[in-house]
Amino acid sequence: MSIIGRTAGAGGVGSDGDGSDEGRRDAGGTDENGPVGHLGAYRARDESAGARVTVDLGGPHAALVVGKRGSGKSYTLGVLAEELDRVEGIAPVIVDPMGAFGTLAAEPVGARVVRPRVRADALEPRAWCDLLGLDPEGAAGALVWRAAAAATTLDGMRAFVAEADAPGATRRAASNHLDLAAAWDVFGGELPPLSDGRTTVLDCSGVDRAPMNAVCRAAANRCYRARLAGGTDRLPWLLVDEAHALFGGLAAPALRRLLTRGRQPGVSLVAATQRPAALPAVAVSQADLVVMHRLSSRDDREAMRAARPASMRETFDERMPTRPGEALVVDDATERVHTVQVRERATPHGGESPRLSGQSGLSAGGG
Repeated sequence: MSIIGRTAGAGGVGSDGDGSDEGRRDAGGTDENGPVGHLGAYRARDESAGARVTVDLGGPHAALVVGKRGSGKSYTLGVLAEELDRVEGIAPVIVDPMGAFGTLAAEPVGARVVRPRVRADALEPRAWCDLLGLDPEGAAGALVWRAAAAATTLDGMRAFVAEADAPGATRRAASNHLDLAAAWDVFGGELPPLSDGRTTVLDCSGVDRAPMNAVCRAAANRCYRARLAGGTDRLPWLLVDEAHALFGGLAAPALRRLLTRGRQPGVSLVAATQRPAALPAVAVSQADLVVMHRLSSRDDREAMRAARPASMRETFDERMPTRPGEALVVDDATERVHTVQVRERATPHGGESPRLSGQSGLSAGGG
């Protein structure tokens, strides 16, 4: 069995990378160096399944899962979520923009699936201006900034604006923007706790891009601050699907902080996207684990060049996966690249697309 994400001195990759090692054992679970999760198996040179491949789950990671639509990107994210759920001491949180991970509520995971609501004061005053598209130096933006600094709830912010000593036009403009935030129905509540370790799916399907970014930013900030303040003994893992929509919005500063500073407090980030070219360069350069399914866009393949180890003789184009569920796994800990067939899900896959069947009914397809 090989372990991705560990240095060789800590029990890292143990085979020659082609599935020919003899030391197989049950995948997943815990070895002498801590918990591991079953990712899949090597694809051997004769196309058969080779040695089992597991991922180190004992320490923090910055991981990236990429692939064009239908190649298995969301499926792989679900596999990682299933493995994280099995580990004591971890608190997995999934930001689910498309409603693809509600199936993790099934056994054996039994995830908590919620329509997220966050506290208004989970966002900094400046973030409120950014969220609402207001210039913080403009009259309405400055008033919203003051309201966010003074109040802890959205209702409190609205009351502050209504009673502010400001021109009527300024109060109306600020009030209208806060009314829009209220209509999103994501403010006024708490995110589920990290302390119980239960896998949490934040179902953002049907939520507009701006409030979805607010939810993601609040979740990322909570994971980071809870560890810094000693609010949880568990190691949070934040899994984010359609990450390009979040790195390009209000959530970006919080996600970047997890990439660059999350290791010290023990917070992990797994970003999944079908458009790696739309990610900031830091999302690729800081990733210590990359799972790459098939990419067809030249821009997307070019964006992944920074993940290619210097010792790799072939290009990614030459080793690009061709089958759904097949992936190149780039392990920064050992600077090696492996071809892996991702294992089957234990819970149903919710990322498939409906299609008409031959009987004119609906069936699942794509994925």
